[in-house]
Amino acid sequence: MGSAAELAAALLMVAGFPCLMLAALVPSVPGFAAAALVTYLADHYLHRRNSYLINRLSKVRAGLSIRFLIRQLLLVLLLARLSLADNLIYYGAIACFIAFYGLQAPHGALVTLIRNRRRLPVATRNVDLAARIRIPDAPPQGLLHRSAEKILHLDLFAVAGILVSAASDTNAPGFLGIALTLVLGALYVAALVPYIRGRRIPPKAEEVLAAVDDWLREYRPETALYFSGSKDSAYQVNMWLETMEQLDTRPLIILRERAILQNLAPTTVPVICVPGGVHLMNMDLSTVRVALYAANVGKNIHLLRVPTMKHVFIGHGDSDKLASVNPFSKVYDEVWTAGRAGRDRYAIADVGVRDEDIVEVGRPQLAPIQGRRGVPEDRMPTVLYAPTWEGWDGNPGNTSLVLAGVNIVKKLVKADPPVRVLYKPHPFTGTVSREAAAAHRKISALIERAAAARAADARFPTDTAARTAAGADLARIEARLAELSGGAENGDEAEASRDGLVDAGRHAEIARLRAEWNDAYWRSVPAWEHRVITGAEPRLYDCFNVSDAMVSDISSVVSDFIASGKPYAVTDSAGLGAEEFKRQNTAVRAAVILTNKATELGRLLAAVRDPAADPLAADRKELKRYLLGPDEPTSIEQFNTAVADLAVKAEARNVGQASRTVAGGPDVELADALPGQRTTTSGEPDGLGAG
Repeated sequence: MGSAAELAAALLMVAGFPCLMLAALVPSVPGFAAAALVTYLADHYLHRRNSYLINRLSKVRAGLSIRFLIRQLLLVLLLARLSLADNLIYYGAIACFIAFYGLQAPHGALVTLIRNRRRLPVATRNVDLAARIRIPDAPPQGLLHRSAEKILHLDLFAVAGILVSAASDTNAPGFLGIALTLVLGALYVAALVPYIRGRRIPPKAEEVLAAVDDWLREYRPETALYFSGSKDSAYQVNMWLETMEQLDTRPLIILRERAILQNLAPTTVPVICVPGGVHLMNMDLSTVRVALYAANVGKNIHLLRVPTMKHVFIGHGDSDKLASVNPFSKVYDEVWTAGRAGRDRYAIADVGVRDEDIVEVGRPQLAPIQGRRGVPEDRMPTVLYAPTWEGWDGNPGNTSLVLAGVNIVKKLVKADPPVRVLYKPHPFTGTVSREAAAAHRKISALIERAAAARAADARFPTDTAARTAAGADLARIEARLAELSGGAENGDEAEASRDGLVDAGRHAEIARLRAEWNDAYWRSVPAWEHRVITGAEPRLYDCFNVSDAMVSDISSVVSDFIASGKPYAVTDSAGLGAEEFKRQNTAVRAAVILTNKATELGRLLAAVRDPAADPLAADRKELKRYLLGPDEPTSIEQFNTAVADLAVKAEARNVGQASRTVAGGPDVELADALPGQRTTTSGEPDGLGAG
């Protein structure tokens, strides 16, 4: 349901309709009015909260229109039970509701037509479309946002007026309400009509695609980051945005789903979202020499088919999970790994990825991670618990949450000397496994209770003045961020594409303010306070930087944390045993290995408090180089070098193809089939399939 308030509203709405029927049969005007008011308010609240129940009701033939129709029919029943069937208000009510529903068809058709016309075949950010095609302003948000709910709620005037007439001796209130409902409904429909005529109609798909191609020919992108996935996987492309901004070549980001574009973090890199495979295959990407892929998904084939560019799998993390050695990776020209460990994984897995096709480039995203700073005597150590999610296959080794999570957190919050616990679960936690969701709730409750108990303990004082000052800084920063971000999203997708040119100065200021926000956030929190951290902020790496140690599972989180050089522990949830666990998982070779009872946590805490009691320090340093590559040259320098080298290979291949074509060799026919062909207007490719 989302919240207790949503559950209460849903129960009130469901109970309200039987009450309406009862009031109509009794009959009772006050009772009907009260029940109607409850159903109106509950319905409106649930729609405003976009409650899950609202979506489910439409699946069981109890959608929005049906609920309003039932209420109106029950009102007619009430009038009949009040012996008003021969009264003009009775016939007026029936005529009103028939006419009112007659307005729904043109209203719905207009809204659908406007939305469809304004859904461009390609959505963009940081692409200057306004200079190439005219995209009119979107209709006012009030006309299209929750439009069905808005027009249906106009019956409130008629319902209220008819109830007043039913309770009195005059029909005037009823006919006044009927008139208001019908006039306002007609005006709503009339207000939509101008947006399907003349200069308010957006350009056709062919014009938009031609404008994007024109921009591509002018911009001449050289390196493209390609991504497809669900909205929940947006983090996988977001982690590469800063790297793309630091490329020495002209970058481009290609997305396949609108939901990803809506969840994309701010960036200065041009972004093109192309949902249609045919549109993508016909797009002029002739200047792109290197295509980077952050995930192995089926839609990759729409770009992989282009031979004029080299294709590289860069992934979205470095870990010992099976996903890191997916056999699909052999379709790429190269696979880029962080360090030697990634290369060795493919060799051991023997899935068809050749060693000569693997390039070690480090992890550019890890630059913000700070190294070990030691724990001063006047500061309590902080331990981060960052488990991964349960995965799709039900393997007990995927996450420590179910079997070990509660044990880990209990031991941490009861540690003596005390430590602070930060709990930051994976965004997908609980999406597949009910047991994982239940464990997450237990752990969150446990941490919140421990935090409340510590707050009431005199041994843990709070610097109220410092917290107040930090809170004021947070409020100031958030207000400025809201001001800077306020105009970022326009009326709809078409407007956002037209006006989506990022202001470099504002982008830089936002980045600075986010860093200031992070500093103020941690200053606003007592250094001893346990915290449950969900959502996008603070970010995982920010949690790394305020922590002195981490407990996690086999995932890229562990590999990333190793960049800090700090002590860490990994849970052997599958019960493989320490030696076998290390043999199978490179990233745990310098970790404290935990069983599901977490009895080994003392070794981790001892290493945090006293560097002399940290026997794994040298192992961590060696493992860091093995997993993530050398510190010099920097990872972004390695990455740029790899891009440049592969671009040279792509260009050499294209020159070779061109020379063979000129010579009239056997590859002429193949060369004629390369990208540059257009599909027919019907969307059928001219002799080129998707695969």
